Amino acid sequence: MAHPAQLGFQDAASPVMEELLHFHDHAMMIVLLISVLVLYIIVATISTKLTDKYILDSQEIEIIWTVLPAITLIMIALPSLRILYLMDEVNNPHITVKAIGHQWYWSYEYTDYSDLGFDSYMLPTQDLAPGQFRLLEADHRMVVPLESPVRVLVTAEDVLHSWAVPALGVKMDAVPGRLNQTAFIASRPGVFYGQCSEICGANHSFMPIVVETVPLKHFEAWSTMMLEDA
Repeated sequence: MAHPAQLGFQDAASPVMEELLHFHDHAMMIVLLISVLVLYIIVATISTKLTDKYILDSQEIEIIWTVLPAITLIMIALPSLRILYLMDEVNNPHITVKAIGHQWYWSYEYTDYSDLGFDSYMLPTQDLAPGQFRLLEADHRMVVPLESPVRVLVTAEDVLHSWAVPALGVKMDAVPGRLNQTAFIASRPGVFYGQCSEICGANHSFMPIVVETVPLKHFEAWSTMMLEDA
């Protein structure tokens, strides 16, 4: 998860998030090179007293400063489109979870099971155990198996919400009356935190998302326990 004064992204926990991190580094390097070039041109223009009519009025220069930006935009657009289509792919999910946004909590339904669902509320500060995070911990976590394609169907009961977990590279709007879908594959075990990312009312800041990724045998044991308690 994020730590104080962090400037970059969280560590990736899914292949899509790794691709997003690589694209971010790629784009930032291009931005850095452009910034250095523009700064050099500004300094050179201000500091020199010499002028050259071939630079001030030249067909070749105009061609160069038209073609180079076009090539730069293509170098950014192609990887961006590739990741955009990767994020849209939902290939043979092993499990489907329906996330329903309410004011101000989340409900989860495991649609592959006949009766497996629960509400997830934020834990009040006075109920936190040592090591748990204020405003981020929930009383029930969304548990999913490790290294398995997971499809998340996202909707809302009342107003607009947004189901977002940065470490997994997932963010999907929850719209009343509409069913959106996204997918991810957790590449490592752990607990990953997110929050509603759409202003949804007075307690918008108090409906965290907690996703716990565990090996398959532990997920099966958890689901069996939840079904027995239901």
